[in-house]
Amino acid sequence: MSASKVVIGGSTGFMGSFLIPRLKADGREVVTVSRSGADVHWGDQAAIDRAVDGATLVIGLAGKSVNCRYTPENRAEIFRSRLDTTASLSTAIARADDPPALWVNSSTATIYRHAEDRPMTESTGEIGSGFSVEVAKAWEQALFADDLPGTRRVALRSAIVLGHGGVLDPLKNLARLGLGGAQHDGRWPVGRARRAAGTGHFPGARRGRQRFSWVHVEDVARIIDFLEQTPELEGPVNAAAPNPVDNAAFMATVRRVLGARVGLPMPRWMLEIGAIGMRTETELILKSRWVLPEKLTAAGFEFRYPTLEAAVREAFDLEIAG
Repeated sequence: MSASKVVIGGSTGFMGSFLIPRLKADGREVVTVSRSGADVHWGDQAAIDRAVDGATLVIGLAGKSVNCRYTPENRAEIFRSRLDTTASLSTAIARADDPPALWVNSSTATIYRHAEDRPMTESTGEIGSGFSVEVAKAWEQALFADDLPGTRRVALRSAIVLGHGGVLDPLKNLARLGLGGAQHDGRWPVGRARRAAGTGHFPGARRGRQRFSWVHVEDVARIIDFLEQTPELEGPVNAAAPNPVDNAAFMATVRRVLGARVGLPMPRWMLEIGAIGMRTETELILKSRWVLPEKLTAAGFEFRYPTLEAAVREAFDLEIAG
């Protein structure tokens, strides 16, 4: 790869921290944009304009983590942090004398409905409902809002990203305590306010049968490389490994890799109490996400981690070695 410029908006999170050293090792010039600890700060539109002008690739990753309680304040910040930063990048590209050839912006596979009956692809997937889906829809609308004739745009609908740290850390700890069984859905009261906000999770899959779509962080980076090299790919692209499993199989894999013999299942009531204590939402583990990478597969992309056990084993090995 030539020493071309890459702008990463939202550079301090899990994905940005992985991409930056990788891109620099490939000889790319990397300009970071974040609220702090970056080359350019959000809100300094003139500096963002200068960074984007002449870049070959823009990667948008910014947004408050959804791993929080969906209070009114957090919901507002989840929207604002995605829409404002995406609009800022779009403005910079529109103003550029030499706009980037490609803009890859984060989206989420959560945009699809709870799916137990069939997998969701870019061509046949059905958009869901509720707060998380509305966030994803608005995020993608912001990406495609402006007329940017010189820039190809991709909404990267990522499944759960596995790698060193991230989602595996708390699951590792649970597994070692003997609580690494499947997460079971069930009845739980959903109040009027949560119904109105679209943040209540209603019972769906039972006994850990909710589908778990995932992708290894190394493959996300390789997908971005592939998108640069494959100009026919644009619009929504599912970033998900081709072999999703269900929650019970996922947790069994975690236990097997860690050598944890006992894995007690966790019922809905226990999950809800734990989510309140951990300041998160049970939707993140109870919604059935069944997503396949139709566009990537058709274009010839080959995953380095197509199966779950290899991905989990590599992530834990990185942690032990690091």
